[in-house]
Amino acid sequence: MPDSAPRRTLPLIGQAGGGRSRATCRLRCGDACFHEAPNKSANPYFGDIFSGMVSRRNALRAGAVGAGAAAGFAALGGLAAPASAKPGRGDPRLTFKGLKSTPGTRPDAVEVPWGYRHRVVISWGDPVLPDAPEFDFDGQTPEAQAKQFGYNCDYVGFVPLDRGHGHGKGKGKGHGNGKGYGHRPRRGLLWVNHEYTNENLMFREFSNDTATEEQMRIAMAAHGGSVVEIVRMGAGGAWKVAKGRRRFNRRITAETPFEVTGPAAGSELLRTEADPSGTEVLGMLNNCSGGTTPWGTFLTCEENFHQYFVNADGAPEEAREKLARYGMTGGESGRRWNRVDERFDLSKHPNEANRFGWVVEVDPTDPSAKPRKRTMLGRFKHEGANPRITEDGRVAVYLGDDERFDYIYKFVSAKRFKKGSARHNATLLDTGTLYAARLTGNSPAEEIDGSGELPSDGAFDGVGEWIALCSDSESYVEGMSVAEVLVYTRIAADKAGATKMDRPEDFEPNPVTGKVYCALTNNSAREPGQADEPNPRGPNKHGHILEITEAGDDAGATEFTWDVPIVCGDPDDPSTYFAGFDKSKVARISSPDNLTFDDKGNLWISTDGQKKLEINDALHAVPMRGKYKGELKTFATVPVGAECCGPLITEDQKTAFIAPQHPGEDGTAEEPQSTWPNGDVPRPSVVAIWHGWGKDIGS
Repeated sequence: MPDSAPRRTLPLIGQAGGGRSRATCRLRCGDACFHEAPNKSANPYFGDIFSGMVSRRNALRAGAVGAGAAAGFAALGGLAAPASAKPGRGDPRLTFKGLKSTPGTRPDAVEVPWGYRHRVVISWGDPVLPDAPEFDFDGQTPEAQAKQFGYNCDYVGFVPLDRGHGHGKGKGKGHGNGKGYGHRPRRGLLWVNHEYTNENLMFREFSNDTATEEQMRIAMAAHGGSVVEIVRMGAGGAWKVAKGRRRFNRRITAETPFEVTGPAAGSELLRTEADPSGTEVLGMLNNCSGGTTPWGTFLTCEENFHQYFVNADGAPEEAREKLARYGMTGGESGRRWNRVDERFDLSKHPNEANRFGWVVEVDPTDPSAKPRKRTMLGRFKHEGANPRITEDGRVAVYLGDDERFDYIYKFVSAKRFKKGSARHNATLLDTGTLYAARLTGNSPAEEIDGSGELPSDGAFDGVGEWIALCSDSESYVEGMSVAEVLVYTRIAADKAGATKMDRPEDFEPNPVTGKVYCALTNNSAREPGQADEPNPRGPNKHGHILEITEAGDDAGATEFTWDVPIVCGDPDDPSTYFAGFDKSKVARISSPDNLTFDDKGNLWISTDGQKKLEINDALHAVPMRGKYKGELKTFATVPVGAECCGPLITEDQKTAFIAPQHPGEDGTAEEPQSTWPNGDVPRPSVVAIWHGWGKDIGS
């Protein structure tokens, strides 16, 4: 494949919802933003403020400073950050020349800074399994697609198969899986989520009304995920798909058997006519972001699963309210897969929906193992799941529910992580405690008016607590069993009084400081009077970043402090904020979605909705400490109509992977609005970016 794609500038097209294209809203989340938010709870937007909590906030901040180094693991380049991580020295600064995006000009290409190169690694339809045929747009079959790279690609994970030969810096620092920083692997396994499909771009003259059974089964095979072995090209940061045996390569689809584990497994809420045991599910749906565990497995997260089900209004009356809390109302609409598989018809199989919306664990080194839906991590519209290790060696996983006015969560395992013990670590996510977050601001309510203006203390900040919803053996929510808390986690968090947030998406721990960051994408439905300090704008068109500091820097703590270091948008907009940095020197950013970190603790943010700013979606980077904190730059932009997914920086800091998905989303196969990456039909792909002189990413 060529190192770069042809550049083509296309006219702007209509936007909808949170700034995505109209087609993206319909196909990805079932037009969620065009419907009333499903959270009807009376949970307040402003937390009660009283002197005890303010005093506790000051104590927590002092404790966090005194604790010094952060303990824990963070997903970084497919590996876990060292438990002995210490704050880096000096003032980290991103020295690449940031891209400048001119509003109204939207190139149909991936663009990278001066000195960098990029290459498509794999695209929709490329062979994954050894006997897969080459891609043939007009000759697609379900059997072929089940062996080829699936459609839209969101989360990208990576684990090395070797450790290289001393090309990296340093001696390593004891990662949770026994690997050290400073090594340069030459072979590895790439995991990619296939979130959803756009049949208007996959087939000629497509219509939902006339879709054939074969087209629907091709789409079902194009969902799920792929494990692909890749190899480094030379000594730099370029990668390509490995040839030959490829014994680890795997395709997971909407019809792959999955094992259900944890306390809700076998519950009557998960039993169906086809699976009376309630322990085996076919497929995973709408998997968005994810995470990598310290023991080398991938966590992949089911998000907008609600849109695949029809006829909620025909479900039993006692089920309708719960279905509605998860966005399932009305009759037959959307993809209508019930025409080829009736399990998607809620009037016949109301429990089938309960079998989706989970975090799934996949072992990339065992293609024969069933993926596992981990019920202990709760059921909602999961965006990501990223772990840290607690002070006493347990695993904490941070989770966001990507819905307007929904919640952020944390799971803490009952057992301790054991380095090198795959059998033991495979049980860690089935026992423990699931929490939801309550955040309280420390400023007077009248100072938070929805405008985004900073309060008199100069910061959006406050305290928070993790409210226990249940353990694996006991429910802490009155009137709900453990299984009910896990299957109807949103309802449990409603009752517990969790704080309504602005579409919490990806969570990432910083490997240098131990602070945890959440991308809050946007919420145009938030009225000015509904603004609160952790969600300080109403409406919130462009989103913001939340920073959490656990008490004592311990991921197992039940109290934390928080602040909002970045309020996104056009820097010329007075409602924006970039950690106090000079806004004349920062880039535009809207709708932060997925996050990652480099080894200096710089935050990398990919976006989904910059059309509101009349620019393409992008990968941005920003220091999170030192005198350059808040100096946000644009590192890469993606083709017209595409969302920038991934991102991932390899542990040797030589490659950044991004996954531009749904290029030209509003077009059709007959009239494409993008021809990226090959100049013909648009094909979602994974892209590797590296510096031409071998420098670290960000240099």
